[in-house]
Amino acid sequence: MRTLIGAVGAMLMISTAAFAGQTEGLIKKVDKDTLTLTLDDGKSYKLNAETDLDALKPGMDIVIAFDVTNGENVVTDMQLPDSDAN
Repeated sequence: MRTLIGAVGAMLMISTAAFAGQTEGLIKKVDKDTLTLTLDDGKSYKLNAETDLDALKPGMDIVIAFDVTNGENVVTDMQLPDSDAN
């Protein structure tokens, strides 16, 4: 029985992972009206309303974790470059 429960749990984790992703690139555009971020590869990502849009600048390198929800790439986490780096 434990094996069956473990197998079901593993399948649920695998199916959830299929809807999540991570990417890295340069910011091409930040649209404050639609709360979207476009990277240099042309893909767009939906930001949440609490994101500090003024901190996101075109040409900035960024790492994004996202989920695909209703066909949209929705940002769940992001990492910006360290501003103290020289």
